[in-house]
Amino acid sequence: MVEAVNKKRGFRGIQSIGASVMAIVLGLLLGLVILLISNPGNALPGMGIILKGGFTNGMKGMGQVFYFATPLIFTGLSVAFSFKTGLFNIGASGQFLMGAFVAIYIGCKWTFLPAPLHWIVALFFAVIAGGLWGFIAGALKAFCNVNEVISTIILNYIAMYIVNYLVKKTVYDNIKNMSKDVAPSAVLPKAGLDKIFCNVIGNGYTEISTVNIGLFIAVIVAVLTFIMLEKTKMGFELKACGFNPSAGRYAGINIKKNVILAMTISGALAGLGGGLLYLSGPTGRHISVVEAVGTEGFEGLSIALLGQSNPIAVIFTAVFVSYITVGGSYLQTMGFMKEVIDIILGVIIYFSAFSLFFKELFPKIGAFFAKKKRGND
Repeated sequence: MVEAVNKKRGFRGIQSIGASVMAIVLGLLLGLVILLISNPGNALPGMGIILKGGFTNGMKGMGQVFYFATPLIFTGLSVAFSFKTGLFNIGASGQFLMGAFVAIYIGCKWTFLPAPLHWIVALFFAVIAGGLWGFIAGALKAFCNVNEVISTIILNYIAMYIVNYLVKKTVYDNIKNMSKDVAPSAVLPKAGLDKIFCNVIGNGYTEISTVNIGLFIAVIVAVLTFIMLEKTKMGFELKACGFNPSAGRYAGINIKKNVILAMTISGALAGLGGGLLYLSGPTGRHISVVEAVGTEGFEGLSIALLGQSNPIAVIFTAVFVSYITVGGSYLQTMGFMKEVIDIILGVIIYFSAFSLFFKELFPKIGAFFAKKKRGND
């Protein structure tokens, strides 16, 4: 019996991988058509650069792939976690931004903290900020039956305006129209990755990437998220409440508590991603005071779809999206407009939604051929 269950799970895993690969292949093929339309002479070399990805710039380029993949892993985990618990978190962008601001604020103001305690405390409170923003949507869902899609979309814009206001009041650089540099003690350590992902040019000069310890944190958190969802009682209750509240209530599970908990954890994951991104680099990244919601949360949606909401698969899909993004950044050297790679990424993201369709299609195709074979026999 156990062997049959494991075999069925393995078959479903192969279906999920096949569906994601099919979505990516179709997206890239349509991307090639876009390249042919925009610049026919360089379409094939351009696609070659996209497929070469970070390797276009050697080991430094691959370092940049992992650097940009780190926050995407967290926003992907955030959305995937909500999917797994039967919820739809569209608010990862706002939760990500709240975590980023709190990390920058502590990085700028709490200079009394020594390293490495400074960046650890900043990340801890980034998690709290993102979790609190997710908690609001969870509480509205649990107590007022407000659809989480509507509440999280609205909360994205509330977060944007609140952060713009707080940046101007607390950590604003008037000249740059953005947040100030964080203290050196708040910058994430490289953990030796800058020695691996670098290009040695010669004469003692080395090009290093901005990849840092955040990559290790992302992988560890993804594994822990998988274990929590699939191997613990809490994970079972969260999934049970999300997909069948009536059955969960009949089993004695507190539905409201678990809905709030699911959205809080989802928000905390996004908040940690924001903290990790904005504490990177020599002086940290900066929040610009603009009236636009960040794209990281929406990219997390496509990553979660491509990864079939599996926390481990999210790591690989985030790295893939980052890989072709870094590769596409070199298209301008071949005469392509910078918007072309954004269009191609949009197409792949669009096809990522079809991965669920392909996942359902494969068993039907298999059943059709199996039935045909039995008929011939």
